[in-house]
Amino acid sequence: MNPLITIENNTKAIIGAGAIDKLGEECRALGGTRALLVMDRGLSETELFPRIVATLRKSRVRSIPYLETTPEPSPVLADNGAELAKKEKANCVIAVGGGSTMDVGKAISVLVKNQGKTEDYIGLGLVKKPGLPTIMVPTTAGTGSEVTFTSVFTMRETKKKGGINSPFLFPRTAILDPELTLDLPAEVTAQTGMDALTHAIESFTSLQAHFVSEPLSLKAIELISANLRGAVFEGHSYPFRENMMKASYLAGLGLAMSGVGAVHALAYPLGAMFDVPHGLANAVMLPYVLEYNFPSKIEKFSQISLAMQKHADQRPSREAALLAVKAVTELSRDVGIPCSLKEIGIPESAIPEMAKSAMKVSRPIENNPRPMTVNIAEEIYRTAFEG
Repeated sequence: MNPLITIENNTKAIIGAGAIDKLGEECRALGGTRALLVMDRGLSETELFPRIVATLRKSRVRSIPYLETTPEPSPVLADNGAELAKKEKANCVIAVGGGSTMDVGKAISVLVKNQGKTEDYIGLGLVKKPGLPTIMVPTTAGTGSEVTFTSVFTMRETKKKGGINSPFLFPRTAILDPELTLDLPAEVTAQTGMDALTHAIESFTSLQAHFVSEPLSLKAIELISANLRGAVFEGHSYPFRENMMKASYLAGLGLAMSGVGAVHALAYPLGAMFDVPHGLANAVMLPYVLEYNFPSKIEKFSQISLAMQKHADQRPSREAALLAVKAVTELSRDVGIPCSLKEIGIPESAIPEMAKSAMKVSRPIENNPRPMTVNIAEEIYRTAFEG
């Protein structure tokens, strides 16, 4: 008997070239007149920043810049942003940037309306009240944070990563403008694109996957397979960028419904202990975890290989399933993802500690299609170390 299915996501999405110019009117539609504008400092120095301020001003929305976000954010960034939002009486939060910026923005929104600090809410269902309405504007095609209920933070003092997980974190609106990704560097495009592929594959093969999430995740896999190389090597080609943004969005929806698996669990210690960017950590670990997982889901991995155009036979088989692992590995190598943990500076001596840490990322471990133990995690890390 299948488990009960709960689907909860009310994020409005506006998708297409020029969608960013709808930001002001969408903010007003949510009752926003004083918007905390969350960005990183580098993005604020581009032409996008005055464009956003102008569209907000046109709709009579005052922007309150908060420009302190960083990759793999620490909880204090959300704490400080919430204090600024309270001081300036912000009634809406707009986050423009990659997954880290959107995670900070979502956390700020609930901290304004709930007492305490970010770390008080890391876990599942700990947020008691809705936050300020939020609008997410991704400038990468990868994390899907614009449609998920999670905000992930790195606690560097304890070398741990963890997320606030609450339905109150679902953004009210997502503005997906592929033109904002046209100048994204090839390396970032590759890492965030492989992050989206990780979300799509893990949500598709998750033990929590269901009839609504599976088509979304599989379509994301198909789009990424067909468009990531083009987005990396022909970055100013709008069709590639548009399809990657759509894929990231679909993968985010699949992730929100079905969760992720052991790739994420094994990637977390790389970020927490060695500051490896989340997308890169997922990308490096993905082929090795899939090689372990594929025998447990022959039919689904066969569907993945079909979506990635590795074979045309509709009948599932071990050979077809293994082709999915090969397709992912080839795509990863083609777009320049490092082949091993050694290449990204992870010391072999850290593997036992990383394996123990990965096993504490309980929800992804429980979602993984094949049972995972600390010894298996260590074995996968050692394989990934050598490449």
